[in-house]
Amino acid sequence: MSERKKAVALKYEQSYESPIVTAAGIGQIADNILNKARESNVPVVYDKELTDLLSNVDVGDYIPVALYDAVAKVIAYVVDIDKNINRR
Repeated sequence: MSERKKAVALKYEQSYESPIVTAAGIGQIADNILNKARESNVPVVYDKELTDLLSNVDVGDYIPVALYDAVAKVIAYVVDIDKNINRR
């Protein structure tokens, strides 16, 4: 049996203590999260291990301290993508 797709959406603003989980789901809900991200031109980062860990965080909660480093790398990657797009 294959593992069902998971997706987690994060939001971060400089005024936040840390990123917040804004959506999480499995299967069709994960597909909906990914489709909404694509429609909104939000970068999608595929990292199964991080998704598995973040899917245990309640929607609306800050990410746990143990995930700061991994999520910071994702945010840095997304910021870099945004900078490259804006240079065009």
